[in-house]
Amino acid sequence: MAASVIKKFFIASMFMWIAPLAILYGFNHNLLPGSSSLSPHATTLVSGFVAVISVNIVIAFYIYMAMREPVDKHEPDPKFLADAKASVSHPTGEASTSSESVKKQD
Repeated sequence: MAASVIKKFFIASMFMWIAPLAILYGFNHNLLPGSSSLSPHATTLVSGFVAVISVNIVIAFYIYMAMREPVDKHEPDPKFLADAKASVSHPTGEASTSSESVKKQD
């Protein structure tokens, strides 16, 4: 299961690099429709905004995929639970002696 999580993370990380660089390259080399009619200032602004939006879309998709991961419900060890309940219900001798010493001092 850990391998699939790492694989999804690696793929999402690659898209977070590839998508904005491809968008910037496409705008700067007039590969995208309508980008040749924009001024250089507008090309820079539009390509930057679209690149940022593409990264946010990749992040949202990664979060969506992470939320769909199966969650195995963790079951604590029964022996550990029994020992913990026993330690809470039976105080140690030190706690009773310390409270008795406080009473004696008063």
